[in-house]
Amino acid sequence: DISLAHTNADYDTAMAAFAAGANHAVHLYNAMPAFTHRAPGVIGAVADSRHVMVELICDNVHIHPAVVRATFAMMGADRMILISDSMRAVGMEDGQYTLGGQEVTVRGALATLADGTIAGSATNLYDCMCKAVEMGIPKEQAIRAATINPAVSIGVWDEVGSLEAGKYANIVIADKELHRRQVILKGVSL
Repeated sequence: DISLAHTNADYDTAMAAFAAGANHAVHLYNAMPAFTHRAPGVIGAVADSRHVMVELICDNVHIHPAVVRATFAMMGADRMILISDSMRAVGMEDGQYTLGGQEVTVRGALATLADGTIAGSATNLYDCMCKAVEMGIPKEQAIRAATINPAVSIGVWDEVGSLEAGKYANIVIADKELHRRQVILKGVSL
C-alpha cells in the first residue's frame, strides 16, 4: 500500500499518485491544503479516486463535525477509516508528555506542542468511533469505519474486522448507547 499524508500536493499531483497505485489517504484534511472550488487539492483527488481509502481522526479536535459528515457523504461509508492518531498519553491525566523527543501538553483529547500545533491525539479509537456517532454518522457506518474498512484496507480481513468463524475473537461488547460493557481479546475477557 502507498499512502498520501501531510502533503502540499495539488490535485493533479495527487491524481497522478493515485493513478500510479497509491490507495490510501492518511489523516485527511490535516497538514494538507484546504479543499476549495478552484483548488481541490488532495481532498478533491481522493474524492475522484474511488479506490482510495480515507482516514479521519474523529476526536472532535482535528476535524469539525460538519466536515466529518460531509466527508462520509462525499467519499461513501465503505471507504472511510476512523483512526485515533493517539500518542502515548492516551488514557492518562492532563499534563506534560513527550512525543518524538518534543514536549507535549495534553488537555482532554487535545495534545499540543509548545507553539500550539496539534501533536497527535489523546483519544482512543473506540472513543473516536463514539464521537463520530455523536457527530451524526449512523452507528452502523461508524462501526464499519472502525472495524471492517481498516481490516480490508491493510489486508487482514481474513483474520479480524468481523465476528466470523476462524477470525480472532477480538470483541467489544457495548450497550445501545455504545457504553463499553466487556472487552475480549483473542477470546479472553479482559
